Amino acid sequence: MTLDVSRIEAISLDLDDTLWPIWPTIERAEEVLHAWLLREAPRTADLLVKPGVLRELREATARERSDLAHDLSGLRRESIRTALRRTGEDPALAESAFDVFFAERQRVVLYDDALPALQLLSARYPLIAISNGNADLRQTGIDRWFRAGFSAREFGSAKPHAPIFEAAAASVGVQPSAVLHVGDDAELDVIGARNAGMQAVWLAREGANAVPPVWPIDAHPHVTVTTLLALCELLGIAVPD
Repeated sequence: MTLDVSRIEAISLDLDDTLWPIWPTIERAEEVLHAWLLREAPRTADLLVKPGVLRELREATARERSDLAHDLSGLRRESIRTALRRTGEDPALAESAFDVFFAERQRVVLYDDALPALQLLSARYPLIAISNGNADLRQTGIDRWFRAGFSAREFGSAKPHAPIFEAAAASVGVQPSAVLHVGDDAELDVIGARNAGMQAVWLAREGANAVPPVWPIDAHPHVTVTTLLALCELLGIAVPD
């Protein structure tokens, strides 16, 4: 499988764990949420720090609210509401609690290569974001580099299903075959993009993918890179020293 650079007219990018590490971001946002709950709903704060409780609440909410299957924001908000009800505190606090979490979740710390790569790539290609997460391009401060952004929550369908990839291509007026998709997740990004007719780059950052995936037949990435700047070089874009 080889990358055909001549076909590329646009590039789509995953966000979480592609442009920034997601778990430090989520852990920090949960710490800020916990501090807020200690002031406003202390019994709920005590409940949510117990091991496994937040996951149990999230899984229960997902079972009960199938309409939120692609909405991570909605699932978290309703999980907080369930916790508030369970402790006898005001469930209306869920809105403000989620707002506190969400604001901190947008304070991402980009990988060192991400910003220079976005600058270089966006100077040559229209960029589109495709994410199953709930990062906001404007609030994270990276919207200037993107022509469009697609989230599973707003679109109503998630990676690896083809419609979100197809819509991303259509948003910049090209066919999926003219798009190169870049992401860290083997199934969601690589296999999903390949099935939608795109070329795919697997971003396997050092230390992030300890066990290489077993790729299905005809679903291998066209190329694997460990940094976004390495991708720039493969595309013939000069990377400053």
